[in-house]
Amino acid sequence: MSPPDPTPTYTPEQITALFIDAAREGDLPLLTEFIDAGMAIDAQDSRGYTALIVATYNGRHEAAELLLTRGADPDQRDAKGATALAGVAFKGDPSMARLLVSHGATVDARNTVGRTPLLFAIMFGRDDMARLLLEAGADPDATDGEGASPRILAARQDRADLFP
Repeated sequence: MSPPDPTPTYTPEQITALFIDAAREGDLPLLTEFIDAGMAIDAQDSRGYTALIVATYNGRHEAAELLLTRGADPDQRDAKGATALAGVAFKGDPSMARLLVSHGATVDARNTVGRTPLLFAIMFGRDDMARLLLEAGADPDATDGEGASPRILAARQDRADLFP
């Protein structure tokens, strides 16, 4: 009988999970190792999350910068159609939004129900984020599947002053 192989064997799903976890933790050396070893930079887990989506959502600026400079798609969508910018708009992290926009993120990317990052910013009271997205060219009149737009929602919330 031969001894067991001391090298662990991982499934592709487990490798993707480890890569995404490295992004979640902001582990730059491990992320770099994965990328240098040929990891698909936009690999997705079962929810459609990518390393970039997770890094940006968790405020890992250096990890996000690394992923973007190494070719991560800022408009990659998760299983619900959300991009990294949508998650950042929900969280209200303007500096991360600026990073994504500077790398070509689509400011009006719609999820599966038609919501844009600007609509998320308005929905969750992220006024600084809303202003940043507007400055980046976001459409205040883009309606979602229910007919709501950022301008309409802001007016309902008595925050119409966000729009010129």
